[in-house]
Amino acid sequence: MKKLLAVFLLCFATAAAAQLSIEITGAGAQRIPIAVVPFAGEGALAQGISAIVRADLERSGLFRALEVPPISPPPTEASSVNYAEWRSRLADALVLGSVATRADGRFEVRFKLFDTVKAADLSGVAYTLSREQARTTAHRIADFIYEKLTGEKGVFSTRIAYVVKRGTKFELQIADADGAGEETALASFEPIISPAWSPDGRRLAYVSFENKKPVVYVHSLQDGKRHVAANFKGSNSAPAWSPDGARLAVSLSRDGGSQIYLVNPDGSNVRRLSQSGGIDTEPVFSPDGQTLYFTSDRGGSPQVYRMPANGGEAQRVTFDGSYNVSPRISPDGRVLAYIARNGGKFQVATLDLASRQTQILTDSDKDESPSFAPNGRIILLATVNGGRGVLSAVSADGRIKQRLTISAGDVREPAWGPFVR
Repeated sequence: MKKLLAVFLLCFATAAAAQLSIEITGAGAQRIPIAVVPFAGEGALAQGISAIVRADLERSGLFRALEVPPISPPPTEASSVNYAEWRSRLADALVLGSVATRADGRFEVRFKLFDTVKAADLSGVAYTLSREQARTTAHRIADFIYEKLTGEKGVFSTRIAYVVKRGTKFELQIADADGAGEETALASFEPIISPAWSPDGRRLAYVSFENKKPVVYVHSLQDGKRHVAANFKGSNSAPAWSPDGARLAVSLSRDGGSQIYLVNPDGSNVRRLSQSGGIDTEPVFSPDGQTLYFTSDRGGSPQVYRMPANGGEAQRVTFDGSYNVSPRISPDGRVLAYIARNGGKFQVATLDLASRQTQILTDSDKDESPSFAPNGRIILLATVNGGRGVLSAVSADGRIKQRLTISAGDVREPAWGPFVR
């Protein structure tokens, strides 16, 4: 029990701190102008559905949400649409919706998406929800619109994890992709690092120092329970889930220097994979589960390597520069994101694994912990601004940049969760 005294919260509780605020500092070259009309009857919900949808789309950098003046009576998804009128308002797309209270006290939200250029109804959806599910439903609507108009899945309904340090307290936080609805999964007076989402989005692996040494835990986000996955002699760090959720790759120093191992999430079946004389750490699986990318200084300086997921000969992947660490693979397996030292700055870089083309995406100088959104469109990262840790996001092509801040506290160690059904 003494080992757990440093932990004063091990179940979900609403965070008292202010949520992440998001500032967009760049946008796509060609944004789709879209009009999201306030939904008829949405005043019955504390959180306006249409405002959240509009903010989601705007934040993606691919849409330009148009100002819509009050319309009385508010049009609904069943209203006849004057396409010429909306084209005159410069809207290429239009969203109409309504909220109705059901007899059972719940609500029904209906909406439709229209292409004003082609004068076409692009379909819509109806959702039944409780009052508390308004924000979640709005994110689902934004995902629907995003996919219909871009052809790729939206990530507004996904979640992110990050660590906030306030004074001497560390908190592992879970929030919606827009930073709202944050909850504390774990709080401790000792550092928490390296959160990693399970493929089903129901568990987090992370490293906690509450036992005065790094130990890997697996934490259920449904009931708040957790168990030790790796607590061997020396350091236990850098957990990464296999795509099927059956294994964790970790970095352990149980046999001397830091090396890559496989372990089951319950801590069983530990098997060493790497066999170098250097430091091997920060493993991550390829999307197909066949390859492990990791950081190693076996060649004299930290670089990214890869090897078969069941062990075998390692091959060097990064060659530009003398310092490349923290590899992350895009969901389609085509692009490697990592932290590169570039002119004395530590910045997010990408490597196209087929063409071998590299690109520096950020203009900050103390970046760390890159994490791809599950659609591969955006990379979440930690950086430093004004001497304080903040989160940033940059599109995979470098055009769209965002900054996510909390009014008090250092924010680090971001991890973007998976698509969840």
